[in-house]
Amino acid sequence: MTGNNNDKDGSITLHYPMLSRSNCAAWAIKMKVLMQAQGVWEAVEPRTANTVVEVRKDKMAMTAIYQGIPEDMLLSLAEKQTSKEAWETLKTMYLGVDRVKTTRIQTLKTELEMMSMKETETVDEFVVKVTNIINNIRALGETIEEAYMVKKLLRAVPNKFVQFASTIEQFDDLQHMTVEEVIGRL
Repeated sequence: MTGNNNDKDGSITLHYPMLSRSNCAAWAIKMKVLMQAQGVWEAVEPRTANTVVEVRKDKMAMTAIYQGIPEDMLLSLAEKQTSKEAWETLKTMYLGVDRVKTTRIQTLKTELEMMSMKETETVDEFVVKVTNIINNIRALGETIEEAYMVKKLLRAVPNKFVQFASTIEQFDDLQHMTVEEVIGRL
């Protein structure tokens, strides 16, 4: 998003991010939030199988999708009748079929498990790397619990933080602790 402009009447002009091969996960998250803000996300992802989508909301959602894709993608979506069909087409094209998606999730989880904080790295720098991987996993539809992230951070610290991590593990409830709390304590 490049920002929002407030009009004189108090309405907000939304700027849609442009989809590319390198930003599909982040693009999907931003588009979902933008369409939720407009009240049209349910056209793309109905709450139930029986949800009836208003034609106007579907067209508004389709407009949002079209504004967020490059022109060369337009022909791929031109025959789609609903925003849900268009969204599913983009997901298939960019996030891949289930096998590829599952493999990608597994690769990211392995990468996450193997990560450890370097002696020269700050806690903030390491957290950014961990968070990026977790966000990519979540964008592929996999759920990662906060408690898992907390435990991962405590397991990955270098020797200079081991005593702090041990104290946190002994005296705090890791199931209810947030990543921000761990960062603050480290």
